[in-house]
Amino acid sequence: MPPEFSLSQDLASPGGSLTVSAADATCDPRYGENAQVQIEITDGSGAKVVEELAPMNDAGGFSVPLDIPSTAVPGQGTVSTYPYNVDWCDDTGKNNRVGRAASGFERVSCASRAVPLTITEAP
Repeated sequence: MPPEFSLSQDLASPGGSLTVSAADATCDPRYGENAQVQIEITDGSGAKVVEELAPMNDAGGFSVPLDIPSTAVPGQGTVSTYPYNVDWCDDTGKNNRVGRAASGFERVSCASRAVPLTITEAP
């Protein structure tokens, strides 16, 4: 499971902003020096309104400021994050990542974390 992350606030309005961040993982995931995190925000209608790739450190830590589009529908939305372009997870600590030269493998993330975000009416 990707590391837990937090939001600078759990309420945001269309046109507003928030920061999504995570501390380093304690399990030494070794994401690599060019690691990225994929962040997605859905609005009150369930539509994806933000899809962002941002830098993540080798241990999974990141801090990313994001703007909520002015078109976001008020209501209960979600923020989800997951390491971008990861092969698969192994909880034994063994690195099972397949080299980029390998063929016949589809790269997938093991899971994403999601937290609620309430999108309020625009001020």
